[in-house]
Amino acid sequence: MKTLYLIRHAKSDWSDESLSDFDRPLNKRGMKDAPLMGSHLANKAIRPDLIISSPALRAKTTALTIAQALSYPHESIHYDHTLYACTMETILSVIRDVSPSVDTLFVFGHNPEFTECANFITGGDIENIPTCGVVEMRLLKDDWKSIGENSAELRGFDFPKKYR
Repeated sequence: MKTLYLIRHAKSDWSDESLSDFDRPLNKRGMKDAPLMGSHLANKAIRPDLIISSPALRAKTTALTIAQALSYPHESIHYDHTLYACTMETILSVIRDVSPSVDTLFVFGHNPEFTECANFITGGDIENIPTCGVVEMRLLKDDWKSIGENSAELRGFDFPKKYR
């Protein structure tokens, strides 16, 4: 069965007002949380077949950090510009285009769209995916094209604050 992980970027740094939203880096907490969540995924022996990320610096850095913890090759991360400042439908479209050969998919991006998308897909009621939050979903059909409303079951919801 297909397993989808929606992962919100780690906490970003707002201290430099000259930076565009796209270019904001992770702050100190974000730089601690991303390896922490990568370690928890590694301890569960979770290995993505594909990682797709928003190219915004905070999402990209989170994806790279978690990929490193999972021994996923950095050069295999696919950066999709449509995942930055997008709609829920765009996220669903990106997922629907994934190759059938991929069984475990990680998608890194932004709120509020990721929370909206997770709830739509699972029929869930997650109030908010916090920074570096990880939502695990198992598709009801073994086909990425089937992703849509109530098309998956919520298998897990993890975030850094659980470990502080």
